[in-house]
Amino acid sequence: MTALTHPTIPTMPLSAPDDTPERCQAEERPRLRVARLFRTQPLLLDCGVPVSDVRLAYHTYGTPQETATLVLHALTGTSAVHEWWPDFLGEGKPLDPTRDYVVCANVLGGCAGSSGPADLPTLNGQDAPLTLRDLARAGRALLEHLGVKRVRIVGGSMGGMLAYAWLLECPDLVEKAVIIGAPARHSPWAIGLNTAARSAIRAAPGGEGLKVARQIAMLSYRSPESFAATQSGQRQGVPAITSYLHHQGEKLHARFCERTYVALTGAMDAFQPSDAELRTIRTPVLAVGISSDQLYPAAEVQASAALLPHAQYVELNSIHGHDAFLMDAGDLPEQVSAFLKS
Repeated sequence: MTALTHPTIPTMPLSAPDDTPERCQAEERPRLRVARLFRTQPLLLDCGVPVSDVRLAYHTYGTPQETATLVLHALTGTSAVHEWWPDFLGEGKPLDPTRDYVVCANVLGGCAGSSGPADLPTLNGQDAPLTLRDLARAGRALLEHLGVKRVRIVGGSMGGMLAYAWLLECPDLVEKAVIIGAPARHSPWAIGLNTAARSAIRAAPGGEGLKVARQIAMLSYRSPESFAATQSGQRQGVPAITSYLHHQGEKLHARFCERTYVALTGAMDAFQPSDAELRTIRTPVLAVGISSDQLYPAAEVQASAALLPHAQYVELNSIHGHDAFLMDAGDLPEQVSAFLKS
């Protein structure tokens, strides 16, 4: 993958690296910070490669506490929760900075301020493969840096799958977990979609392949009913759906890194915990399926939750597919709030 480019395009200007825990109060404007971790002892990746001086970019909301709510973002997400999840972040909402300390970090391997593939050592001349457990261990180091000793996790899509890795890797740290629109492991369907996306990137490195990868992904993030409702007809002389997909590809190309896309989708595909491993999870979990999800069908999300000894399952009814948790949340914020408070 050495031919792939690696722009680092944060969602807002980076502050100087911050080697002291965040002390931002709830009323301050959210600011992207960067922690430098593993400076004295390296993080040993599951592939056997040691990594030192890791950057994790993060946002915090609220007053620092030893117990925090940790938000785990989706595949192309960032740590700026206020930009992409307004239904969930704010006073009286599940992520309430007036009450809780909310933390979100751009994952290891990301491209919004954290150490990405170009910043990490190679293995056999290729980008060193990352695992979701690697991402969880890096995230734990950030929490230690911030003085956080216990967390409630809220994760959607890739973040929900990463929550499973946290539950297996850091069971002593996690009090509760909310897993939205994610199974414990990828199906052949999900792996196939990611394989096609990575093939597009490798066939056309430099950006064009990433645009196609995004178009493939967008088709899985919505549903036929959603597109019928929102992308019917023509737009400037072409089918609206064609214009929409080209626009989405251009947008992602402008802000994301193809090597990150390859690394993170590969980590998700490789995460295949056994039923026996899942049955060892004793943490209370709220699992949320989405009725029209084409990527992770609701039955698949429910089946993963059924393996957990202390899980409850609810379903979000929406025509908008996998992305409904971002665009059509309905009463999900109230259900998540009730679970986190229970």
